[in-house]
Amino acid sequence: MRHDWIIDVLADLRGAARREGLDRLAEQIDDTLIVAAGEIAAKGEAAANCPPALFRAAAPQHARRH
Repeated sequence: MRHDWIIDVLADLRGAARREGLDRLAEQIDDTLIVAAGEIAAKGEAAANCPPALFRAAAPQHARRH
């Protein structure tokens, strides 16, 4: 729970990047969100509190890149 704020900040940054048309940046932040959630979970913290929508929203971005 100490690090949950990081997820919130990254999600806000991703939203701002999308609004500004910075698609590549938004995609990188999607990747960073996944890494952050994994590291937070590995520390035994409540990364499960992260809304699944944060990561579902990332899926179409990743699908387009590959």
